[in-house]
Amino acid sequence: MKALQIAATGMSAQQMRVEVISHNLSNMSTTGYNARRAEFADLHYQQVARAGTVNASDGTVLPTGIQLGLGVRPSAVSVQLAQGSLVNSGGDLDLAIEGNGYLEVTLPSGQIAYTRDGALKRNGEGLIVTSEGFPVAPDITIPSDARRVSINAEGEVYAYFADSTEAQLLGQFSMTGFTNAKGLEAIGANLFLETEASGPAIQSTPGQDGLGTVRQGYLEDSSVDAVKEITDLIEAQRGYELNSKVISAADQMLGATAQVR
Repeated sequence: MKALQIAATGMSAQQMRVEVISHNLSNMSTTGYNARRAEFADLHYQQVARAGTVNASDGTVLPTGIQLGLGVRPSAVSVQLAQGSLVNSGGDLDLAIEGNGYLEVTLPSGQIAYTRDGALKRNGEGLIVTSEGFPVAPDITIPSDARRVSINAEGEVYAYFADSTEAQLLGQFSMTGFTNAKGLEAIGANLFLETEASGPAIQSTPGQDGLGTVRQGYLEDSSVDAVKEITDLIEAQRGYELNSKVISAADQMLGATAQVR
């Protein structure tokens, strides 16, 4: 009885959906996080009688045929790209990206990663790094005697010193965009890697070539909609229960068949 296997694929799909929803809810407070959505497609079909097959000697054809579906399969877990709300943090090195784009980060291996998490810090050498300690490209070092740091919308970093009234330009952050940002590979720690699906990185300055600008003293909040996620969770739970009932019904039918004398 194929209903057992079909219902099992349905339960597996709903379980995966619940896992994605739980991941979204657990990242409600993650800076720059975009919600994920599980997507599914139907499995292949058993063609008992193909539509259009000749059904009689006079040339009559079957208008619909008999196609028996064999269940469901996961097709993708896609990122729902959306601008999160900006939260005023007041930090000199807190940056929110308004619009498209990512900051470029250099990993210890030398590989380039990308992030929208603008909660930047300064390490012991004055280098601007992420919360994980990875340098933000290009390398910008803040002198230890800098009294204040200012970052404009174009990503230019200025430092103010006690013995001067004029700001000193330390460098400018670059901004990177992708043709298909949904194709980036998430590796954790709010970091992404370029893939063939994302296309090559398009590097420019903030505010240029369709890329967003930066706002100092703000952080981008998570784009997770808690109400929607809870609604989807209830729907997934009901779907799981319904598929389990199909398995119970199929089991009872098999039991009835086995008892036939």
